[in-house]
Amino acid sequence: MWSRLKYLISFFITVWAFAILQKPVFMLYNAQHEYSFGDYLEVMLHGAGLDATTTGYLTIFPFIVIIASVWFRHMPFRKLLLPYYIIIMLLLSLIFISDMSLFDFWQTKLDASVFIYIDSPRNALASVSGKFIAIRVAAILILTAIMTLLMCLFTPRQLPKVNMIGQQMLATICALPIGGLLFLVIRGGIRVSTANVGDAYYSSDQFLNMSAVNPVFSLLSSTSKQKRYEDEFNFYDEPTRKRLMQGLYGKSDAATTYVLNTARPNILVIFMEGFGATMVEKLGGQAGVAPNLCKLADSGVFFSRAFANSFRTDRGTVCTFSGYPGLPTMSVMKVPNISRTMPNIASTLAKAGYKTDFLYGGDIDFTNMRSYLMSGGFQHITSQDDFSLSDRNYSKWGVPDGTTFNRLYDMLKERDGKSPWFTAFLTLSSHEPFEVPFKKFADDHYNAFAYTDHCIGEFISKFRKLPQWRNTLIVLLPDHGIPYPKEGERFSPRFFRIPIIWTGGAVSKPMTFEKIINQTDLAATLLAQLGLRHDDFAFSRNVLSATYDEPFAFYTFDNGFAFLDNSGVSVYDNVSDKVFFRVAPDGDRVSKGKAILQTLYDDLGRRNSPKARK
Repeated sequence: MWSRLKYLISFFITVWAFAILQKPVFMLYNAQHEYSFGDYLEVMLHGAGLDATTTGYLTIFPFIVIIASVWFRHMPFRKLLLPYYIIIMLLLSLIFISDMSLFDFWQTKLDASVFIYIDSPRNALASVSGKFIAIRVAAILILTAIMTLLMCLFTPRQLPKVNMIGQQMLATICALPIGGLLFLVIRGGIRVSTANVGDAYYSSDQFLNMSAVNPVFSLLSSTSKQKRYEDEFNFYDEPTRKRLMQGLYGKSDAATTYVLNTARPNILVIFMEGFGATMVEKLGGQAGVAPNLCKLADSGVFFSRAFANSFRTDRGTVCTFSGYPGLPTMSVMKVPNISRTMPNIASTLAKAGYKTDFLYGGDIDFTNMRSYLMSGGFQHITSQDDFSLSDRNYSKWGVPDGTTFNRLYDMLKERDGKSPWFTAFLTLSSHEPFEVPFKKFADDHYNAFAYTDHCIGEFISKFRKLPQWRNTLIVLLPDHGIPYPKEGERFSPRFFRIPIIWTGGAVSKPMTFEKIINQTDLAATLLAQLGLRHDDFAFSRNVLSATYDEPFAFYTFDNGFAFLDNSGVSVYDNVSDKVFFRVAPDGDRVSKGKAILQTLYDDLGRRNSPKARK
């Protein structure tokens, strides 16, 4: 029995060590500043528990084979386990390399959200070069080969035979405590709670916490989430939740400040990919990147303290057009049964007589966007399929903004003015891989955003000369911010702050609105300007109403949220159940944020019910 136990211990230690040693590699690849040697050790130490749990699951099959070998004396032990080694090491290497590589793009550990994008692999891979992919595929194969070979070295071809029935029974009984120990390792010990992602959290530095989390465990635990949304985030009883929500999302349009000179303007939303405040000098961002946005802010209605509600385009699109805050554990756009129940600015305007359309130079089916837009009231969609192959060949992500803005201009100049129109245009050049036909900055990030700003300036300059300008409201806002430059806390308000600008001939006069607002507030604020009801936008506020007297912003990231008001900001992590970033004492900010999150998931549960989906 000793030879079998020796093999099992060798297998466990090898796989466990592989998981632990991934952590310093992950940190070296993704760290935004230098960490001490002690930090690396602490990450490995605090993550070792989840690594052991993951290894425990992978040890179940070898344990079963060992028990079987007691009874089947001629079992080809190594030959039987070799396919298993190849499969698990290929999967472990794939997850490790993917987690390490995607973190720079997504700023979060690998979780079930990867399956949102895996059904469109061509688009998901468009953000990176062929060399980038080739290097990582090679790394996966090399790691798989090395680790498989290593495990074969300590795996005997055959185990010693156990001939007597009594010896077989005794060996099986002796194996039971080993199975019990393996169960405890998988469970995470004898405590009441079982192993969970929060076990690895130990620091106020979120990067260190995320570095400690085992990516396999993170991925598997996130895929096992229940679909009864109303059962998630039940922080409070119903009376307490209602009390905390009181007054947060008021619906009154009393004494609205009207900033338009017409009740039925044409509306163009320029939805700017990732164009956060760090790219806008007027908001404290990099100088020279967005001079045209800064000029438009000075001459139009500028919402100077606006914050995005989420961190990805699929979520930010729903935030903007449905007035629905981003969620920390799911993408509404990817769940048609829910997304089609959402209100939408396009749908409301279509009922008011507007012609509606959406323009995007990329793949409109990525993350189920087409389904969301069409069910939300956009009557016509123009995407990369409507451009020539030569237009699409410059960047893997899609048609460069300059070309798409030219198409937008050609579309708008042909409109006869017989009925009002609502057009939304999602830009894409300020997205990885930042390939643009423009050179202003050596830094690829700044250069790509400068290109989009340049295209906006060129378009506005031409559009001003058309008769359509006089009756058009142009709304400029991004889908989300960007955590760049890579410094400071990645989930702080700095990286969620965004510019929102209203310009065009329909704007009556320049104005700067200095109260805190959210991206989701566009729906109610815009519809109120047109005298249209917006009651179905439950999480959107008319911020130009005199009743908007509790200004705050709420945003989410991967299983966390932030609540920001005039008293300060609290950034809360749901996994570790604590605030990891704050400005000023928390007060009731965390309680209000929890109440919003609970309310959102209760609402999802109602929308996901058979009655709501009919």
